[in-house]
Parts: sequence; C-alpha cells; structure tokens
Amino acid sequence: MTNNATVDTGDLPITAAVVERVAEGVDPDASAIVDALVVLDAALLGWHSDFERTADGYVTVDGTRAYRIGRDAWRDLLAEFEFDDSLAGAVRLVHTEQARHLFTTTVGADDRFATDEVGVVVGIDTAEQF
Repeated sequence: MTNNATVDTGDLPITAAVVERVAEGVDPDASAIVDALVVLDAALLGWHSDFERTADGYVTVDGTRAYRIGRDAWRDLLAEFEFDDSLAGAVRLVHTEQARHLFTTTVGADDRFATDEVGVVVGIDTAEQF
C-alpha cells in the first residue's frame, strides 16, 4: 500500500491521511493542524488515566488507544490551549475520525458514537510510561 500523504505526523497516534482528509474541508491547513496535534498530544499523556476512568468506551489497536468522551470533556481539555475556533474544530475532527477508524476496525467494539461524543486518541506505549 502506497502512502501518498504529504504531511508528516511523526510519532503522533494519528495518521497523515486522516489529517489531510480533514484539512481538505476546514480552514487551517494540514501543517497547522499537525502543529496543534503535537502540542495537544503532550497534554493527552497527562489525561490518559482520567480517560481510563471516565470514557464512555475505548479500544486499543497497535499501541494506540481510542476513547469516546463527551463534548464537554473535550471542551475542558482544549480550554488549556489558545487554539482559535477553526483550529480547535479541525483538531476535534481529526481525533474523532481517527478514533472512529480504530473503533470500527476492532472486532466486537461498539463503534457507534452518540451525537454528544467525540473521539480522542492517545499513544499508550508512551502514556503508560508516566
């Protein structure tokens, strides 16, 4: 399978293809989205144990954990950052699309997100070191 992605997501638990798909339909470009994801990823490592206790569901695939959380919890998480509305929306869309993909590919997982839920993905190999 050929990877035609033009953006590098490095060690993020999010694929470049997801970032580029979301970037096609939003104002911030893929590079700006990746920059925000890098900043957010560091904070997510600190929230890992909270997600474990409070998420509506989660799955683990290849060292990445995807959680379903409420929109209010997502808003609380992003309150720590100074992302403008369009960038915050793009970051939410990227996390939710990646999480949906992981839920969908996990046998036996409930991949239905409620309208008030969003996805969050965290690299658990790194998170569990903390």
